[in-house]
Parts: sequence; C-alpha cells; structure tokens
Amino acid sequence: MTKPVKIAWLYPDLMSTYGDRGNVLVLAKRCVWRGLKAEIVPITLETSTATLSGCDIIFMGGAQDRQQKLAGSDFLRHKGPVVKKMVEKGAPALFVCAAYQFVGKFYKPYKGDPIPGAGIWDLSTEHPGDQAKRLIGNTAAEIINPIELAGTVMVGFENHGGYTTLGASMKPLARVIKGGGNNGTDGYEGATYKNSIGSYFHGPLLPKNPTIADWLISRVAGDLKPLDDTLELQANNAVR
Repeated sequence: MTKPVKIAWLYPDLMSTYGDRGNVLVLAKRCVWRGLKAEIVPITLETSTATLSGCDIIFMGGAQDRQQKLAGSDFLRHKGPVVKKMVEKGAPALFVCAAYQFVGKFYKPYKGDPIPGAGIWDLSTEHPGDQAKRLIGNTAAEIINPIELAGTVMVGFENHGGYTTLGASMKPLARVIKGGGNNGTDGYEGATYKNSIGSYFHGPLLPKNPTIADWLISRVAGDLKPLDDTLELQANNAVR
C-alpha cells in the first residue's frame, strides 16, 4: 500500500480509560514495522463524519459513566450511523468494553428504562441487579471466530457489571477459559460480525494479543509478513 492505513480512534479524550491508547499504537506500529504507512486519526465530538468515513480501521474503547454519556449522545446521532455503514461494507473494527455495549441494541440498567444503543450489532446488555456478581479479573479465552484466528488463546482483564447476550446474526469471538466473558453463564467472550470484533478484554487488548491486531490490519493491507512477537507472546503466557 502506498497510502497510509488510517486508524480511527473514536473519542480518545472521553473513552480511553483502560489503556486504550495501547490498542491504536499497536495497530499503527505493526503497520510501520512492515513498511506500511499508518496514521492515527482522533475522532472527537467536533470531528466531521466525513473524516471518520475516510478511515480504514475503527477503534472505540471504554469510559466512566459521565464520559460515556457525552460520547454516547454524539455516537447515536452522528458517528454511529457512519460506523454502521462502514462495518456493513466490511471495514475492520475493534470495540472494547463500553464500546462493545454501545454498538448493540440497548443497555438495560438495574433500575430505569433501557438505554438505546447504536444498533450496529445484534446484541443487548442488561445489568442483572445489585446482588449479581460483577465480572472482574484476569481473563483468558480460546478464539473460535474469525476462523483464521481459531485456536489462538487471547488474554486480558475484564471489569463489567453488564451481562451481554448475542443475537442470531452474531458469532461469539471466543470460548472462555478463565473469567466471566459476556455474561458469566454461556461460556462465550466477545463477538464478531463481518470484519469487526468486540470484546470485554481490556488492559489494553492488542499488545498481549498481536494476532488479533494483524487480522484487523490484514483486512485492509492483505497478507502480512510475520514479525518477531517473542515479547508479546511472553506477556500473553504470563496472564493465562
């Protein structure tokens, strides 16, 4: 590729709570290490939707409640519809933690009415009550979708009270080895749809799971030459 791989980082000033900067840095660095140009494009409340639609890879991470509300309003009205069109056309995307919930149909809190999601993915999230177990701690799961990554063990850290259920059009990302995953009961973690991936694993996800980063990049750049991932795999093994 002669043009740079443009990586859209949605709401870096609002939704970057759990080391999310590490995810976009990994995507950019793994491009550069292969001789590909890469550009991280911050997508803020003020950024035009035209700028977003001109990007190649989408990333959106987690946040605290107040920041989620600010970003959520803009996402539902402006950025979300653009992201939906991009995902449907096959743009690679990674949604982590709160963003994973945002792209679904709704989030139902313990008290009050359901909060609408962007409807980009067929999934929903519900908080089961103040007595329910919060899913928190180091995690590991064996990837089952996409098929190119099947059998890879992904690791991370989860911290969420919402329990997510996948709809019929969604495929689970991985089978839980350690941790709660989507809801602590069905044994699955995350979801995939076309070339997009969602996960509760943060901390951040991609530095310890470089094969996921490469899969996302390859959707844009094609076949990639291998890199020496000794350090990354040591970090992955340490968390299992």
